[in-house]
Amino acid sequence: MRQTTIENIMAGRRERRLRWIMVTGILSIVAITLSVAMLMLGNTIYPVKDVVGVLLGADIPGASFAVETIRLPRMLAGFFAGIAFGIAGNTFQTMLRNPLANPDILGITAGSSVAALICILVFQTSNTTISIASVCAGLVTVVIIYVLSRGGAFSIGRLILIGIGIQAMLSAVISYLLLIGAQQDLATALRWLNGSLNGSQLQAVLPLIITVIICAPIVILLGKHLHLLELGEQSAASLGLNTDRTRMLLILSSVAMIALATATTGPIAFVAFLSGPISKRLVGIGYSNVIPAGLVGVNLVLAADLLGQFAFEVRFPVGIITGLLGAPYLLYLLIRMNRKGSL
Repeated sequence: MRQTTIENIMAGRRERRLRWIMVTGILSIVAITLSVAMLMLGNTIYPVKDVVGVLLGADIPGASFAVETIRLPRMLAGFFAGIAFGIAGNTFQTMLRNPLANPDILGITAGSSVAALICILVFQTSNTTISIASVCAGLVTVVIIYVLSRGGAFSIGRLILIGIGIQAMLSAVISYLLLIGAQQDLATALRWLNGSLNGSQLQAVLPLIITVIICAPIVILLGKHLHLLELGEQSAASLGLNTDRTRMLLILSSVAMIALATATTGPIAFVAFLSGPISKRLVGIGYSNVIPAGLVGVNLVLAADLLGQFAFEVRFPVGIITGLLGAPYLLYLLIRMNRKGSL
């Protein structure tokens, strides 16, 4: 009987591992396909061989400028912003054990947005300054929320409520900045606030790429500790986990990614909110869904950008398309949580 139980456990473990590999593989293939489509499609459609040739250094009239200068930076911005939003959103939702606990609702994205808008509308600074200010503002917002939520003992419910309050306050600041901003800067600010890949430049995308390359592996390596935090503060501590240090590493890595992604593309709506639940539904339980969440984020951003460019007569920023996808899910989630008594 004992041997049969062990065999059943091992069989279940192998099945879950196979499912994780299959889901991750399929998401990777979809992400690669969408990335290639981003490079091929535009006012002129270039074949795959021309795109590959340009990427390998060949000089192809027309294709070289379109792919290297316009489409490649746009694709890289969407790809790495999707990873950043997806992983960061999943981290906060898992760590705080609440699907509403994502950077958009907690005010982290709004904090970065306020700093970026001040740079755009008030000081007209460079992209580098905007990136630095966004990261610093995101970190300051997290520290304020975390300190106010402790109150002697860490409380997830208190943190979410304080985060929602901070988010509301920062949204008011954003409205004020738009009200006092110069007329010639408002178009740029509004386009940025909607979340857009338009006008992406390789120099502006490089800080995001470097940040994701550094921070994403940290979150992936801490994936098993993230699952321990999901069990609760006391359970994780009883298993020997230094909860404060682990949580701080996860928060710093996630905020750095989310802030740089926000500074680069603007606050693309609902990607951080949707990536975690979708990846968890696809992967199931038993294995970390950090990598699948990042891939879901990539697929959401790239697919939404392609839809915004080519599915309608008017071209829409990527954030509008993701907002249309995410808003119904948010309403569904709120209704379901209300029925369960989780709100």
